[in-house]
Amino acid sequence: MSKIESIRSNQAKLYKQYRALIEQAYNFRQTDSAISDISEYKAIKLLNKLNKLKYLVREQSQSAQ
Repeated sequence: MSKIESIRSNQAKLYKQYRALIEQAYNFRQTDSAISDISEYKAIKLLNKLNKLKYLVREQSQSAQ
């Protein structure tokens, strides 16, 4: 498995977790704002990781060309 494939599979896994956390934050917004805020915070941290991985994929694909 190449580096790009490994990064992309990791991206897909993190994106699923991100979507689940965003949905959880939305669902708890009306009933428990603390859990909603925690879920949103975790989702933001995952989004930062996803952005870093997206940068790495872009750098790897540019250097391969």
